[in-house]
Amino acid sequence: MKQILLATTAFAGFVALRAMSSRSAAPLAPSSPQPQDFEDITRRFLMNVVLPVWLASGIADWLCHRGSHIETTTGPKESLMHLLMLTEAAIPVLCGMFLEITSPVLALAIVAALLHDATALWDVSYAVTKREVTPIEQHVHSFLEMVPMAAIAFISILHWPQLLALLGIGKNRPDWGIRPKRRPLPWGYTVTMLGMQIGLEWLPYLEELARTLKARQTGSGGKRFSLQLC
Repeated sequence: MKQILLATTAFAGFVALRAMSSRSAAPLAPSSPQPQDFEDITRRFLMNVVLPVWLASGIADWLCHRGSHIETTTGPKESLMHLLMLTEAAIPVLCGMFLEITSPVLALAIVAALLHDATALWDVSYAVTKREVTPIEQHVHSFLEMVPMAAIAFISILHWPQLLALLGIGKNRPDWGIRPKRRPLPWGYTVTMLGMQIGLEWLPYLEELARTLKARQTGSGGKRFSLQLC
């Protein structure tokens, strides 16, 4: 406890010293990003932060399932729920990567996110009756549930007139067209992201389904809890 108090005091003193010394420096001129810069920053945040966090959460959840021996507890039923949730999340992601964000694409993303949350509730409600869902796995679930919602929020901000038109607010009419992006994503990013989705999401969860089906066929399924990290 003494070490923690000393470290906290030292850090507070360092921050105070830096604050006092910064008073003598010339203040930075206030600035605000231009609308075009704001859109670019938001798109880059979606591409380089939100999507990678979703992928990392997905593979972490798979590791938690493996650690709790899903093949001998909840079996293929829960594994199929995972593939359903992956599909519900992947469809709007792929649409956002390749299609212009119009009213039908935005509506599809919103509906898919709501269905994903409903399926997640169904999944956990079933899983807790058959296997141990550890605090770490529950924390991973929080990312898997909120990241799609965050993505929808960012996309809605970028295409605010389309959202208002979709909701019947304002004078704009919804654009019901479905067409490729006017400014396609960089091909290197597209190939990398598709490869990561296949390698970190689809292949592991298909392997999980195959493992649960094999356990059912060999009769090795059964209720078993395991105290693992996940």
